[in-house]
Amino acid sequence: MRLHPTFAAYIGRQFLTWWLSAFLVLVALIALFDTIENLRRTASWADSSALDAITMMAFKLPHLAQEALPFTVLFGGMMAFWRLNRHQEFIVARSSGISAWEFLLPALFLCLAIGVVKATIYSPFASAMMLRFEQLENRRSVGKSSLAAISGDGLWLRQNLPEGHYILHAAAINPTNMTLERVIVFRMEKPNRFISRIDAKSAILGTKKWHLKNVSITGPEKPLRQESQVQIPTDLTGENIQDSFAKPETMSFWALPGFIDVLEKAGFSGLRHRIYWYSLIADPFLFCAMVLFAAAFTLRPQRRGGATVILASGVATGFIIYFASDVVYALGLSARLPALLAAWSPAAIGCLLGAGVLFHLEDG
Repeated sequence: MRLHPTFAAYIGRQFLTWWLSAFLVLVALIALFDTIENLRRTASWADSSALDAITMMAFKLPHLAQEALPFTVLFGGMMAFWRLNRHQEFIVARSSGISAWEFLLPALFLCLAIGVVKATIYSPFASAMMLRFEQLENRRSVGKSSLAAISGDGLWLRQNLPEGHYILHAAAINPTNMTLERVIVFRMEKPNRFISRIDAKSAILGTKKWHLKNVSITGPEKPLRQESQVQIPTDLTGENIQDSFAKPETMSFWALPGFIDVLEKAGFSGLRHRIYWYSLIADPFLFCAMVLFAAAFTLRPQRRGGATVILASGVATGFIIYFASDVVYALGLSARLPALLAAWSPAAIGCLLGAGVLFHLEDG
């Protein structure tokens, strides 16, 4: 029997209402605990206040909320389906010839829509807010003495020194031995006063130093000076140069493919960003898996004390999927799994398991 549009709209409205309720409750709890954690962290900052902690929470909350979305879909779906089952609405639908799959179609379509909106619209907003959080934290945290960025023009580095800082630009990079080509260094004295420019044919990263070769040095009211080799201090290593690039969580869904291309053309690994981008694409199907699990727990005959068992099962399933996703993500980062498989495994396995359980309940 074809699901009537009125009944489909009713099921969809019930699911959307309970999902939104679960989302707001969980986001409120996340905001509370994150504010407490920020208050603890900012206590060591000079001239810190509760406003700093709240500001950091506000910048970070959109990212934390999108990380919690699979749980809100699971819990919201469980509450919606449990209520429909408790009021015998599912039984009435089954007696009129509507299968469990037809019953779930409105919720599944809504999950796909939520996932698409999350990836294409909400994720860029959350990434922009997360970038502001990172900038605020880097500005106030102790020990952040260097920054790195990469673009189509090459590599940019900023290194703080006791007497000031310098900005280094390299047109080409060989990440294998951290050799830079066509290097320009702008040296600045506090407070932001330009003192010299260094042009070098190449630079090699050593221990706490850049070794620049075939160097030309100029400065305000100073003659050009040629040197065969110059050393400038740094606290960077090859690993933390890679780690200093923009985190995937701070980049828009639309900007990630271009950034991955720039990273890989420069010789750096774009694996972390690629897995994150693939996981954003897979999210709509992960949400569908959560709906299938919610239905498997709740669309069955109600028994005394069954609500407690349902809630415990849902919480356990949520944590299992969360930890399994982290394990698969780590395997992907270590290149033990292909990036596409690491990103899509939780959604694909979740959909298959949820569908298998529903087939068993529906067809015996």
